[in-house]
Amino acid sequence: MTLEILTPEKKLYSGEVYGVQMPGISGSFEVLEKHAPLVSALKAGRVKVLKDKQNHFAFFDIQGGFVEVLHNKVTVLVEGATPVDAA
Repeated sequence: MTLEILTPEKKLYSGEVYGVQMPGISGSFEVLEKHAPLVSALKAGRVKVLKDKQNHFAFFDIQGGFVEVLHNKVTVLVEGATPVDAA
């Protein structure tokens, strides 16, 4: 599936991923391939991007925002986000 992480200033991430974990306002949740359509609010926290099934990850600390899942595309719209080193 395709993931895009967007802020008002720029596109932080765009690419094919295995899954993504996000901090929803009612708790964390994960989206995998062929997920049902979804729109949800996000609270400040860490987004974990699962790049593939071999445990390659990317992390982003985000401020609040929203996520839309539609037709195997995940779009994360946030006020601000910072890439975090996985080390």
